[in-house]
Amino acid sequence: MAVWYLYSLLIFLAISIFTRHFLNKIRNLPPTPFPCLPIIGHLYLLKPPIYRTLSRISKRNGGVFLLQFGSNRVLVVSSPSAAEECFTKNDIVFANRPHFLIGKHLAYNFTIMSWAPYGDHWRNLRRISCLELLSPARLQMLYHIRADEVRTMIRNLLDSQHRLVDLRTSFFESTLNTMMGMIAGKRYYDKNVEDVKEANRFREIHVETSKVAGLTAIGDFLPWIKSWDVERRMIECQKKTDGFMQDLIEEGRRKMKIDSCDGERKKTMIDVLLSLQESEPEYYSDLIIKGLMLILLLAGTDTTISTMEWTFSLLLNHPEELIRAQIEIDNHISESRLLHESDLAHLPYLRCIINEAMRMYPATPLLAPHRSSAECSVGGFCIPAGTTLMVNAWAIQNDPNVWANPTKFKPERFREILKTAGAGTKDGFCLMPFGYGRRSCPGDGLAMKVMGLTLGSLIQCFEWTRVDEEIVDMTEGVSFTLQKAKPLQAKCRPRATMADLLSGI
Repeated sequence: MAVWYLYSLLIFLAISIFTRHFLNKIRNLPPTPFPCLPIIGHLYLLKPPIYRTLSRISKRNGGVFLLQFGSNRVLVVSSPSAAEECFTKNDIVFANRPHFLIGKHLAYNFTIMSWAPYGDHWRNLRRISCLELLSPARLQMLYHIRADEVRTMIRNLLDSQHRLVDLRTSFFESTLNTMMGMIAGKRYYDKNVEDVKEANRFREIHVETSKVAGLTAIGDFLPWIKSWDVERRMIECQKKTDGFMQDLIEEGRRKMKIDSCDGERKKTMIDVLLSLQESEPEYYSDLIIKGLMLILLLAGTDTTISTMEWTFSLLLNHPEELIRAQIEIDNHISESRLLHESDLAHLPYLRCIINEAMRMYPATPLLAPHRSSAECSVGGFCIPAGTTLMVNAWAIQNDPNVWANPTKFKPERFREILKTAGAGTKDGFCLMPFGYGRRSCPGDGLAMKVMGLTLGSLIQCFEWTRVDEEIVDMTEGVSFTLQKAKPLQAKCRPRATMADLLSGI
């Protein structure tokens, strides 16, 4: 009897698998890897790093293929032409986000900009971000914060010039201080922080948030399986984060009452949002302000830190490119001053280096997921409504059919692109470090300023060498963003031509 039941189960599974396979062909759905198992679908295929796994699957199934993650249908795009269809012709259709637990618990129930559904609320948040917080004029007003943090980094490196330098830590602390300085006028990573207790509180919250944000809840794909532990951690983390952000808002209100924000004190982003709250209190609630602060902090730090670490790792492994960058800076900037952000427009090779690093090691190898609101067509295939879209930017940017010698670090390839595309951050859907379309990252301008100023200043001021004769280990870690498995360490000493200037910093 037991054998009969086993045979019956196997026959049922086989019929189910083959039926699904042929129904997909009849409906003109994209190719689907075989087999698609009942209940779990293709979850059995996912092995870290996922972007490399999906790239291997695309080589067998093409640049557009369909997966089934439990109850979720997932469209994976790994070709520039298909990405272009998704973000131009079908941009509005794919303008929504899937309802994952992270959006519910860490994103104020899908109300912050990165997870909000497409509509009036999302458009308002996008408008506030682009016009009030991240506009060129606002970023210029806050330039002094970014410049001060770079000078602080340089002073710390001068103190460490006879020891190994942990560059990941340097980039991490500088970037977090920069973002919190612009958001709230705060610094939480330094030898002499103003409020040690508050700094420790922020550090603990940031570490926990980074860990929780990278968790995958199986309940997102198999809703009948509850991810109790993951949800519990998300809820606890959100409570701590919300309380911290609320305290910053209350402190901002107290400062506004003292000085009335009459222009004598340089406005932080919280000041700007609280001023808007006074004029439109019915919309600019504390919840909206906290959501905007949170997305600026989360989206604007880890990706920037990782990109700078990958860029400098590549330069240490290719010292000839480091020398070319130094020569460009020396030819444009005199030895009597440090690099300014306004100089970046005149340093095209530095931008080529950053773009090449973002091409080889995109901080978000799989762009933030989208979800289709209606049936559409991609690559000649029918895409049903409710399909999650995953664009494999890593696969596109490392595809030998798209880029010549993609594994070779060759900043020179971007010279012509820069001439024809201006900023050079987008190139025919072959390079998309900040995404594309309506839901692309609005902070790309800020990210390029922070990375350009930081990396350019370190190249200008110091001679850099590897820890030993061995090349820097470029092994990729396993995380939500593409990070190095081993933190970058290096040796530095002040450049002879900069010694006098640096002695006075």
